[in-house]
Amino acid sequence: MPHSAPAAPVLCTFANNDELQTALANFIVRAQKESIEKKGRFTVAVSGGSLPKQLAGLINNPAVKWDKWQVFYADERVVPLDHEDSNHLLNTRELFSKVPLPPQNIHTIDPALADDLEELADAYEKELIREFAMKDSARFPIFDLVLLGIGPDGHTCSLFPGHELLSEEDRWVAYIEDSPKPPPRRVTLTFPVLNHAARVAFVAAGAGKADVLHTILDEPEQGLPASRVRPVSPGHLYWFTDEAAAAKVQYPKTPFKL
Repeated sequence: MPHSAPAAPVLCTFANNDELQTALANFIVRAQKESIEKKGRFTVAVSGGSLPKQLAGLINNPAVKWDKWQVFYADERVVPLDHEDSNHLLNTRELFSKVPLPPQNIHTIDPALADDLEELADAYEKELIREFAMKDSARFPIFDLVLLGIGPDGHTCSLFPGHELLSEEDRWVAYIEDSPKPPPRRVTLTFPVLNHAARVAFVAAGAGKADVLHTILDEPEQGLPASRVRPVSPGHLYWFTDEAAAAKVQYPKTPFKL
């Protein structure tokens, strides 16, 4: 059955970062509640960069049911898990070490496979299959929520402008050896996975994101990687930004409400 066209992005802007973090936490809790009521668990993919810091509103939040979360990485650098470049270390430092999320519910790459990127990506794909394939039987996993950031070049996850991975249509997890941003060796979820999620939320703050956010939202025809994240129906796409990041955006803003 053909999918209907993706829903238009919902852009919510906030006066400052505190308001953004509070709204984002409320949004995540609402998504969690709906997911747990529907199937007893909450599947989430997170990225690195500035995103983990923006999840501070989940810390000491009694509405978060951490034991129901299954957390995967939207992308990861192929380094030891305690390395400074690791998204796992970043998320652990900013969030997971401060909340009662069971360690077995955090799905990391296997650094023992670092010498063979294809094997490492396959192993992480199998980790996804264990969580999703039998429960949600679909061609691609359907995450309840994917949380993403953007780079100044418009990349998201480890999907970079002009890279051949932008056209990957089959794999759930792909590897990259030539990332234009160090470190060069990474694994990443692919567009088909991102675009089958129930909800994708981008988070962008600060004036440094103003130019690229304008291009992503106002000129999607330029094809920047973040512009290509458009979940198929019934999925939804949200942008949580502060006013500084959205300063140049013409795209219509939507008042935040749950």
